[in-house]
This record gives sequence, structure tokens and C-alpha cells, in this order.
Amino acid sequence: MNKVVLLGRLTKDPEVRYTEGEKPVAVARYTLAVNRKYKVNGQAEADFINCVAFGKTGEFAEKYLKKGQQIAITGRLQVNNWTDKDGNKRRNTDIVVEEHYFCGGKKESSSEGQDGFYPISEDIEEDDLPF
Repeated sequence: MNKVVLLGRLTKDPEVRYTEGEKPVAVARYTLAVNRKYKVNGQAEADFINCVAFGKTGEFAEKYLKKGQQIAITGRLQVNNWTDKDGNKRRNTDIVVEEHYFCGGKKESSSEGQDGFYPISEDIEEDDLPF
């Protein structure tokens, strides 16, 4: 099974291009900054993960996603291998996005979230959670 679920913030607005042809398809690319669970010297570290969304999902990204927004995505991992013009073997890894979910609200800085939910401190260990 190839399933990826990520929660992070967009590092910049998605870059969207359209394929050529009779029926152009949107291809949105963006990078998601995903915090690691553990901190180093009190500082949170993040991984910067390349994401690509096609078709309607790409059009959604173009219309609604902006730099700094916190989103959750589901998708699949895709590894691309090729040989460049100099004959060097190259590889990159993308997450092909299947779904986007908005996280956080307009008042992300407030202590109480929408519908009475409260943010969980990053200092809480998994064993401390009731589920």
C-alpha cells in the first residue's frame, strides 16, 4: 500500500501550470514544511516535502492555497528516475496529492479553536493522550 498523510504549512504559493493539448490539465507544485516530532536544542526541525497535484486537485490548490497556510494532505509517494542531458542518473521524490484539508482557522493565534477545540501543546507525549 502506498499512502501518505501529512500536516504542514505551505512554504510559498503553489506554482500552477497547464498541460498542452485539447484538454489542458492543471499541475500544481508546492512545498510543505512538516515539523518533526522531536526538537533539537529546543528548536523544532522541519522536513520540506515536494507535492504535486493534478487536475481538479491542482485547480483547487491554485484557487485556495496560499503561503503559510496549514493544510493536511493525503496522497501517494512517487519516485521518478531519469538520465539528464549530461548522462547523469537523477532521482526525485514527490507526494502526488489526492486530497487537501484545511487545518487551523482564521484565528490560528487564539488559544481556542473553532467549535470549542483547543490546540494540543507539542510538549505532550503520545502516552499522555487519552486515545
